[in-house]
Amino acid sequence: MNRRALAIFAVLFAVYAATLGLDAFGDSNYGGDEPHYLLAAQSIVHDRDVDLRDDYRARAYADFYPYPLDVHGVLTKGRLHEPHGVGFPLLIAPAYALGEWIDGARGGAVAVELLLAAIAALAGALAYLLALRVAPDPWAGGAALAVGLSPPLVAYGSAVYPELTAACALAGAACCAASLHERISRRATFGCFALLGLLPWLGTKFVPAGIVIGAFALRSILGANRRVLALGGFEVAIFSVALYVGVNQGLYGGLTPYAADDPGETATDADGIGGYLERAYRLGALLIDRDYGLLRWAPLFALALFGVWLLWRSRREGLRRLAPDQEGVERVALMCALALGAQLLVAAFLAPTMFGFWFPGRHLVAALPLAVPLVAWGLRHAPRVGSALALIGLIASVWLYVDVRWGGGGLVIGVPDAPWGPLERAFPFFGSGPYAYVLVAALIGGLALVVFLSDRHSRQSAGTTRAKYSG
Repeated sequence: MNRRALAIFAVLFAVYAATLGLDAFGDSNYGGDEPHYLLAAQSIVHDRDVDLRDDYRARAYADFYPYPLDVHGVLTKGRLHEPHGVGFPLLIAPAYALGEWIDGARGGAVAVELLLAAIAALAGALAYLLALRVAPDPWAGGAALAVGLSPPLVAYGSAVYPELTAACALAGAACCAASLHERISRRATFGCFALLGLLPWLGTKFVPAGIVIGAFALRSILGANRRVLALGGFEVAIFSVALYVGVNQGLYGGLTPYAADDPGETATDADGIGGYLERAYRLGALLIDRDYGLLRWAPLFALALFGVWLLWRSRREGLRRLAPDQEGVERVALMCALALGAQLLVAAFLAPTMFGFWFPGRHLVAALPLAVPLVAWGLRHAPRVGSALALIGLIASVWLYVDVRWGGGGLVIGVPDAPWGPLERAFPFFGSGPYAYVLVAALIGGLALVVFLSDRHSRQSAGTTRAKYSG
């Protein structure tokens, strides 16, 4: 890792560590599933298991969660294994044990937050190294910092959720996959598939994005006629998945932890094919909804969409035939774009709900570091607009931090209207009327028109060039 990557890690870690102690709601620093993960880690440290029956009876969560905590899931073989999985609690348990040894249960929770802040900062540094393959500095570094300091990343920087740990695994695997295109090595191969093998342990919702990255890695290895190495790397990931399924069968009575969920609840909570189709509007809502839209909170990510368009144009015009290095740029950008798309589809169609008792954007956070290369490419081609969008995001993060730290707000309840203030009402609110859906249709139509006009211009330019040289 070079010096600039270390500097980016240091800046992001300092910012994420500064969010320790921010209230989620009321008098609690934790909300949603966070206290459940901490309670599972505490049970691993004290009881060497994740059976939480005695922990709930003793209110073992009281030191880090001041309210009554509802039980999640049902008993499996007479034991309470909550359907959040065992992988993430196992990861944070050592930090919890160290912090508890220093300062009791409260210290255990703080130590977990510091560990997760470091992992989140590492994800940002890895995203920067990946972005260097698409755009040089200062665009790569600027994009990594702008994304890392955007409200969703700041809000989740030290949150006790597996999202940014999965983001770190995805970014690391993507770096390995990108290096395999240049030079096949055992270290990059096994590193890539070992990181991908961690994803199901953190959450099955992260697996589709990992499959995209794994497919690019396999293509590079097989393209170099290294079939044995490809098989070895693939077996590393498959072994992890098989072990994951076996553990789940024993703990939860099914292939995934969702087998221990409450009766009537499923992993997606969708009612047949029609239920999934009804969620199509989420593809737009996840981006521009007034409350939980990604672009509403961090308009900088519009540059990622611009980066996708630059990728399409580059491939359409065959720029890699003119510049040999462009092939590597396109490959990394395409891998990141497809992984982002996979996570967007998961959030839109497979997540039970877009919003919940957490800060907006949770279902997309794991893939956001993979947007850094696309943002860097867009920033390079539109530096003024990109800088303005990054500044808006930075203002939103400062506003959010100040309001939650000193203004009585929260990251879950009482979230401020940063960075727009009264202009926030210009964003559509899905479910309140036809305006939001008409706006999405108009945006899709506008994008289609831009693509059509760009394609026609490219065809005309190519035709003019051919006529010139044939004459």
